[in-house]
Amino acid sequence: MATKAAAAPPPEDLPTAVEVAPAQGKKKLILIAAAAALALLLALGGGAAYYIVKKKAAAAAAADAEQMAEPADAAAAEEPDEPRKDKKRDAASVFLPLEPFTVNLADRNAERFAQVGVTLELDGSKTSDRLKLYMPVIRNDVLMVLTQKKAADLQDRDGKLQLAREIKRAAIKALAGSDDSEDGADDAVRGVHFSSFIIQ
Repeated sequence: MATKAAAAPPPEDLPTAVEVAPAQGKKKLILIAAAAALALLLALGGGAAYYIVKKKAAAAAAADAEQMAEPADAAAAEEPDEPRKDKKRDAASVFLPLEPFTVNLADRNAERFAQVGVTLELDGSKTSDRLKLYMPVIRNDVLMVLTQKKAADLQDRDGKLQLAREIKRAAIKALAGSDDSEDGADDAVRGVHFSSFIIQ
């Protein structure tokens, strides 16, 4: 019997049930507190993100509403007492294509030429019929304008726009010469469009 008692560990070395329970309870309490803190942080972060997104959406909606209201306000502000000319044309335009122009350009250092297709935008078929009667005069004036240009003058957008203005003037001049009313001729020729533009 004496040997059995020596083999058993002394009761002081064994942990008691009272010592184990508080250690496990502290760990659980720390885990629960950490989980609660994490949940609180996530809730606060989500709330802040929602607030920011909602605020940006409200600002974007207000900007869109303001932008949509601007054209109406601008139109009301710019409308004079007398009726203004609307940018949209009252009647449908009529397009009169001219035969392509092939000319030598005014470059002195090299032999350059241009081939230009032109279409006139007119206010109606009546104007188109009148211009067809004066087509030799218009073609002559356009050729004279083109032969005075250098290749460098026609390379960029501004040069082409200047050429379009000069062609329009030639068409207006022909119409004004036909009925001595330059103002009506100016409105009759609405624009000049290039259908082709080749410089070599």
